[in-house]
Amino acid sequence: MPGGCRPGSAQAGPCLSALWVNVPVPLSRSGRPTGWKPEDPGWQEALEQWPRLFGQRREVPECLGAASPQRLSRSAPTMEVERAMCGIAGWIDWDADLTQQRPALAAMRDRLACRGPDAAGEWITPHAALVHRRLSVIDPEGGRQPMIRTRRALPLAVRPPAGAASGRSDIQFQDEAAFVLTYNGELYNTAELRTELESRGHTFTTRCDTEVLLRGYIEWGPACVDRFNGIFAFGVWDAGAQTLFLARDRLGVKPLFYACPSRGLVFASELKSLLCHPNIPPALDTDGLGEIFALGPARTPGVGVFRGVRELRPGCTLTFDAHRGVRIRSYWKLHSAPHGDHTDTTAATVRDLLRDAVVRQLVSDVPIASLLSGGLDSSAVTAIAARHLALAGRGPLRTYSLEFAGSERDFAPTAYYADPDAPWAARMVEACATDHRVITLDTPEQAEALTRAVIARDLPGLADVDSSLYLFCREIRRETTVGLSGEAADEVFGGYPWCHWEEAISADTFPWARATALRAAVLSPEIRARVRPEEYIADRYRQALAEVPRLAGESPREARMREILYLNITRFLPTLLDRKDRMSMAVGLEVRVPFCDHRLVEYVWNIPWALKACDGQAKGILRRALRGVLPDDVLGRRKVPYPRTFNPSYLAAVRGWLRGILTDPSSPLRDLVDRRYLSGHLEQDGPPNLQWFGQTMSGAQFYAYLCQVDTWMRVYRVQVV
Repeated sequence: MPGGCRPGSAQAGPCLSALWVNVPVPLSRSGRPTGWKPEDPGWQEALEQWPRLFGQRREVPECLGAASPQRLSRSAPTMEVERAMCGIAGWIDWDADLTQQRPALAAMRDRLACRGPDAAGEWITPHAALVHRRLSVIDPEGGRQPMIRTRRALPLAVRPPAGAASGRSDIQFQDEAAFVLTYNGELYNTAELRTELESRGHTFTTRCDTEVLLRGYIEWGPACVDRFNGIFAFGVWDAGAQTLFLARDRLGVKPLFYACPSRGLVFASELKSLLCHPNIPPALDTDGLGEIFALGPARTPGVGVFRGVRELRPGCTLTFDAHRGVRIRSYWKLHSAPHGDHTDTTAATVRDLLRDAVVRQLVSDVPIASLLSGGLDSSAVTAIAARHLALAGRGPLRTYSLEFAGSERDFAPTAYYADPDAPWAARMVEACATDHRVITLDTPEQAEALTRAVIARDLPGLADVDSSLYLFCREIRRETTVGLSGEAADEVFGGYPWCHWEEAISADTFPWARATALRAAVLSPEIRARVRPEEYIADRYRQALAEVPRLAGESPREARMREILYLNITRFLPTLLDRKDRMSMAVGLEVRVPFCDHRLVEYVWNIPWALKACDGQAKGILRRALRGVLPDDVLGRRKVPYPRTFNPSYLAAVRGWLRGILTDPSSPLRDLVDRRYLSGHLEQDGPPNLQWFGQTMSGAQFYAYLCQVDTWMRVYRVQVV
């Protein structure tokens, strides 16, 4: 690729794949390079390489098709701490020369462009390469990645040696071996960590939490994760020890996948990046089929669906070197212990922990927004945030709620959906004096976005629950970069109906997916015999129960509820966190989840079930904790799931789509399912009574899931092996 670019240089535009660190590429908001003119060096080469670097796309990017000098303008930072949400990837290989793998590395990096539309960076040596895409909340020079530091607290300046060829990749280390970091996430205790590290002799050249995390690793090694409060997935290459260290946050808010082709290891934030590696094909074996059809859209923790692909489990670290290979350590798990606090103390502690989590997550140099449904959880986060911002003179808080066209006409109460959200969101807007926006979605864009949601998630997902969130986040992103969400409260406090319905509690399976016979009936006889979905589900269920940390002396009822809550946190919540991360990051929106603060989760875990559900209400202890924080009527509102459309035109759209798939000889789904069984349902009047998953995936959503499976197999060219 063309040379002549220096880090920080205004003429750095043409360097799409330079071999030294942190060469800035001016990018448009879509993540494409901009401001590159045909007369610039390397223009023609980039035009030729575009399909390999960015995929087989018909359109030519604006930077290669026009001589526009416009560049992305950025404002100067004003906050003390920089935070950025990003996409990360890396490749360690003891047999290959990675300096010859620039196209694959560039493709891995730029498949993550939506996660990081603001900047790109890479660090490549013969046997280790790290790449990065960046979404900046604020954008100081010092926050660029991959970031390099040495033990002596001196930033390592990486430049091509004078007179060297532009393709040269050797790194000139200063005094001591370097540590190289690629990082996605946020540390919410940055200030405390920085103070402690400074007391230990570290000096800082930036204000970013990226440098704090890297210096934390240099100081404490793998044990650094025990000190972090935040959401993160990161990789550190220790050049001296020739060791890679990967880590993921405790609840798994930030994703991280890996695979081990040959004697190497490849990792990435998302599967689409990992699949750019030449030796990681999109192959689906028997276990992969089981994940899609027996468990989907949930997944077994640690499973990456594609053959040979793994997910680093939440609360785990991975160390990799040439001698001992892959070693995984769990640094955080739920631990059961007696709860000694009485009711009032418990409620006060919950309130204090939640307030501290929300306030810590309000740090930003851009306006903070809240995703407000009018339910208990989003209302709690909104009320705490609005009050804090008002007292700090930073208000009003901006809030967003979601509606569907025709909802007043089409809404019909169900066992799950007792009432619509709109009046309750309006009630909270009034109570908290927020700056509110209502985003309304209609059927055509909902159906179209099902495909976009698959690509964002890299897998079939929660159907229109995914696609509506994607569209919701896209509209929010037009005005802000950071949002707060009430995700995880139902899992942690036991708010779902299956925590209170006796038939679900006593079911000997995952309570949100009890229709195991339906999952078997959907499959063709050949695939059913191969996957044996009912056995697959039972095996994964027993595996989950074997992990539950038991508490001696608990009553059978308390022990069973501990099992249900463990399933909620470790099996159901990851599906929703994955959805939230992918749909928001696909449009460059950062969404924070205060209920995932591990201190709150640890405390609530050991509150006895009878106390969690005190006052005869689901999440009773949370409601009591929020007395005086929320209006009384909001405190008493019954749990309602994430909104979905009730418009009959949506059912008609996905029914027609699935009918077309079943009659299309080129469909990859067609031979995997029982076409006669599904066709029978498609010919029925009204929505089918098919409860596929959770509270929201039935009827039209069941059809939409199968359409997503077909789309996924086509787009990703999935091969069943």
